[in-house]
Amino acid sequence: MIDLISYIHPETNQSPLLRMNRPNAKVLIVDDESGVRFVLGEALRSWGHETVEAASVAEGIKRFEEEQPAVAILDIDLPDGSGLDILNAIKEQHPETVVIMITGNVNVPNVITALRGAAHDFIGKPIHLEELRITLRNAVETRELRREVRQARNERASQFTFSQIIGESATMKKAIELTRRVAGSDVTSILLQGETGTGKDLFARAIHGASGRARAPYLAINCAALPATLIESELFGYEKGAFTDAKQKKEGLFEQAQGGTIFLDEIGEMELSLQAKLLRVLEEGAFRRVGGLKDLPLDVRIIAASNQNLKKAGEAGTFRLDLFFRLSVIQVDIPPLRDRGNDVILLAQHYIDNANLKRPGRKLKGLSSEVASIFKSYRWSGNVRELRNVIERASILEDGEHVTVTHLPADMLASSYLPSGGVSGVVLPAEGIPLETVEVDLARQALARTGGNLTRAAKLLDISRDQLRYKLKKAGDLSGDADGDAI
Repeated sequence: MIDLISYIHPETNQSPLLRMNRPNAKVLIVDDESGVRFVLGEALRSWGHETVEAASVAEGIKRFEEEQPAVAILDIDLPDGSGLDILNAIKEQHPETVVIMITGNVNVPNVITALRGAAHDFIGKPIHLEELRITLRNAVETRELRREVRQARNERASQFTFSQIIGESATMKKAIELTRRVAGSDVTSILLQGETGTGKDLFARAIHGASGRARAPYLAINCAALPATLIESELFGYEKGAFTDAKQKKEGLFEQAQGGTIFLDEIGEMELSLQAKLLRVLEEGAFRRVGGLKDLPLDVRIIAASNQNLKKAGEAGTFRLDLFFRLSVIQVDIPPLRDRGNDVILLAQHYIDNANLKRPGRKLKGLSSEVASIFKSYRWSGNVRELRNVIERASILEDGEHVTVTHLPADMLASSYLPSGGVSGVVLPAEGIPLETVEVDLARQALARTGGNLTRAAKLLDISRDQLRYKLKKAGDLSGDADGDAI
């Protein structure tokens, strides 16, 4: 037995069986020598592991299928075949299992075959238990790391879903349906166009999350945020010595995102010279690092986004038309918030719910009727991003259960008009409108904004309190015996 397993660590002169290490892994031991299995089993159990044993290829595969161990220690030379057969069977069924190969006949071909078969490590006989303990500890840590990486990727992929895109309007449903279909296709170039703040980045993430590339990287770069020289090195990477500060080789986004998705935001801001290089990459399916001499294969999906009309920009000479046509194999136009009807109310409620989660104890229920009317008529130049900011502000400042006009931005109040009877703004409609209707609507706005205070409402309209009472009474909004500063 001594010639097969070394009991004493040569440096500490202490049996590793006495030193405890408890990662609690189930380990399969396959060796045709019962003495080896016994000593290994004793050692592993003393380190906190659970053990399963087998003496042949057939028994090893059977025990693995029954017990599903996290780690397998396999002898290569077995009576009915090779431990490499077990290795292949394990990796075919459960590639995450960590395998350590052992043999008394160490030779290079065996090592190469084992490592190509995805063995974690290779140990020769006689087995030094301290070496095995360290190897096994590293193996368990490797498996745990793989599990955490896999879990992180799954969580990341689950975050990129179309369920996060809120919208019931016809225009939004059309955009969502198109991107859903595109996500599952093999199209490698997609163009998203829409105003700033419409959610192009959210669409890009959802496309990635719903695609076959979801478990691979999703990387984004804002083409307007970096000068052309930096964008080029960020995208393509560079070789050591390519320029003064290139102390070592750097992988670019194209290299880091292999198998995944790259989101090029605000691509309309990319300089023409870099546009030409990007076009070549897309057409040839290969790229070259800055300062490099060889082309590297490319396997990524490009999702480009712009708040410009890139076709018009191409016709004006500020964007390459050939790149536009290459990118717009599938073009998705994301509608602005002002064209999405009641979606603004759905989104506002979504952001209110999120604000409640972040601030326990502050439970906003929703929008006041006045604010809902303002939101529907407001033009939202900043789109969804502006709406999110408005709700964030209100959630911090509001004391009541509803978002009221009190904490809306001044510019929003100044440009908003509460419509009734189909009025869509203070501009005279083409079909005309009775002046009295407009006056009554404005009087109602002023009264609602001041909480029913006639004096302050009249001041907002630059008329006397009596004039305001007369208009409201005539419209039937004020009873004949009402008096005082509030109604």
